[in-house]
Amino acid sequence: MPEVTLDEVRHVATLARMALTDEELERVRRELNRIMDYFVELQQLDTEGIGDTSHAIPITDVYRQDEIGDTLPAAKIVQNAPDTIENFFRVPVFMEEE
Repeated sequence: MPEVTLDEVRHVATLARMALTDEELERVRRELNRIMDYFVELQQLDTEGIGDTSHAIPITDVYRQDEIGDTLPAAKIVQNAPDTIENFFRVPVFMEEE
């Protein structure tokens, strides 16, 4: 696999609007090349018979079920709002009506 060049790193840094010193550019270049070496190693692995996965380990849904619970009265919710109307928040207009 071809190595990442200093010009390529400089170009990506420019696109990302990152001001990097020459030493930082060289460090990033070396690190990117090490990462690319790992990809070469991964490409050599035998993955025959291994199905597609979205996660490396099995996961379970950690979310709780939605349950209706006690709620605060609307008047209490809006009591500290800077501007209200009939227990609703009042906000500035941000879209013009046609």
